[in-house]
Parts: sequence; structure tokens; C-alpha cells
Amino acid sequence: MSTADTPVKDSGPRGGAGPDERLVHRSLARRLMSRPELGAVVGAAAVFLFFSFAADTFLRASSLSTVLYASSTIGIMAVPVALLMIGGEFDLSAGVMVVSSALVSSMFSYQMTANVWVGVGVSLLVTLAIGVFNGFLLTRTKLPSFIITLGTFFMLTGLNLGFTKLISGTVSTKSIADMEGFDSARALFASHLSVGGVDIQVTILWWIGLVALATWILLRTRAGNWIFAVGGGADAARAVGVPVTRTRIGLYMGVALAAWISGQHLLFSYDAIQSGDGVGNEFLYIIAAAVGGCLMTGGYGSAIGAAVGAFIFGMASKGIVYAQWNPDWYKFFLGAMLLLATLLNAWVRKRAEATK
Repeated sequence: MSTADTPVKDSGPRGGAGPDERLVHRSLARRLMSRPELGAVVGAAAVFLFFSFAADTFLRASSLSTVLYASSTIGIMAVPVALLMIGGEFDLSAGVMVVSSALVSSMFSYQMTANVWVGVGVSLLVTLAIGVFNGFLLTRTKLPSFIITLGTFFMLTGLNLGFTKLISGTVSTKSIADMEGFDSARALFASHLSVGGVDIQVTILWWIGLVALATWILLRTRAGNWIFAVGGGADAARAVGVPVTRTRIGLYMGVALAAWISGQHLLFSYDAIQSGDGVGNEFLYIIAAAVGGCLMTGGYGSAIGAAVGAFIFGMASKGIVYAQWNPDWYKFFLGAMLLLATLLNAWVRKRAEATK
């Protein structure tokens, strides 16, 4: 069970039975203060206000649409990565897995079929198999997830480059834009809607849907209780009947599913894929989840917090562009902004815990 859902303890009469703590009423303010994403929300408000004054074009509808798009491309992966972190594990292969998924779709479609949907389906099976591989190896060997997924990271990086050069002769795949099914696949993974003259990328809808699904799983299902229990202590969770192995494998499959969605978006946005892309993006997903309130030690966090963390990252990355700062300092400004947001997040959480 999440800390946010933990009932407030009532001291009661010394030595007496006291009222049932599950029936103790908590005010709305106290319930909000106990939410894991509170610090991230305050940090997001600070970053938003900062760029509203620092960049004249930041508040334009088109600019905010671009910020949301940048946030969604990170947020789609940050949400399942957050669930994995709540479960006490990491996945360093998540960034490369996105590209692996896109490469499988592209190469299988181009070489084996005349319809891209066949390649998309094969890619889904292959990507989920990678997730099962990570989860199964973790539970069987009991090695740290850092080691297991770091090995997967290097293997996928090598396979991406090796297979692409072996089949295509270059480091990028052939264009599949003229193949049957491409337009319908692009509509699902890489299209955009026009709302009031502003483009809304379909990835934003995928992002919102995944946040809603993950929040429902965490707060309204037995699987959500299992995730918090495994992250809080696997041995204790196993002792009370929680299926630890099944929960961990399921969490890695969740990351793989999101990697498949992101990979198809990448492929159908550009028609072709560079085999070296994706390296380093896994840290962005972990950072977004951590900024959003997920503890690195597991057992605490929320999907909404990870979404807010991705939003902070999107605002910081695009706000720097709209502020027209020197691009040579891009990484420095980006790192400083994320560090300040994280510190503010930690300070707000500490203040919130002090009021309990």
C-alpha cells in the first residue's frame, strides 16, 4: 500500500483500545500534503512561471503544444519506469529497447512482408519477450537489476547496429513509407489532431491513457498493492503470499509495452530508423520518475508524479529554446533546471511529512 494511502495513526487513550485508525478522518489538505507527487507539482509550477517570464513565446498555444509533445515522448516511458521503481527495480535497457522495437518493425516489414502491420505485430512479441527476459533473469539469478539490464542494454545496442548493417548495409533502415498499411499505422502512432488551430500529437493521448491506466492499477487493484509490497520488501511480501516473481516480470513487460509504443511512434514519424538512437534516454525516464516523487529505494511513488516529472523535463528542454539561450550551454541549463526542481521537490516533501 502506498504511503499516501496509509491511515493516520491515532494515539488514543494510553493503555486503552482507542478508535479504529482506519476510521480516522483526514482533511483534504492533509490528504493532498501526503501525496507523493506534491513536490513535483510545486516544482512544475515554479518551472512554468520561470519560463513564462524568461521566454516571450513560451505561453503561446503552439509553444505549449510543443512542450506537451516533448513531455509525452518521455512520459510514455516514464510511467511504467515509475511503476518499476516503485517495485524496487530499474531498467537500463529501456532507451535502447525503444529503438530495437522500431528496428524489428521496420526490417521485418521491409524484408519479409508487404504490410507493415505484420512487422508491428512481430515487434510487439519481440519487445515483450525482452521484458520477460529481463524479469525472468532477475528473479532466477537474484542479481541486481542494474547488472541484468545493463547487460541487456549492451546486447541490444550491439544487435541494433549489427543486424542493421548486416541487412541494410548501412546504420539506418530503408524507408517503408510506400508499404501497405503505413498510413493506418501512422494514424495510430504518429498522427496529430487540430484543436482550435493547435496541433495535438497523438502521443499526448497515449501518454494520458497510460497515466490513467497505471494510476488505476496502483490505487484500485490487487496488483497495485503487490507492486508497493514488493518495492517495500520482497521477502516480507513473499511471506504474506504476494507473487513476487510474477509481479516483477509483469513490471518489466509493462516497460517493454511502452517501449513498443514509443518505438512505433519513432518509426512512423520518420519512415526509417537510425540504429544508434536511444542510447542514454533510459536516464531521462528514470530522472522523470525520480523528479516526480518515486523513491530510488522502491515502495513509494505514483504514476501521476512521473507524468509531472516528464512535464518538468519537457518545459525545461523546450523553454531553453524559446528563451533563445546559447545552445552551447543547453545541457548545463537543462541539468541545473532539473536539479533545482528535484531539490524543491525534496524540500516540499520534507515539509509535508513534517506536518503529518
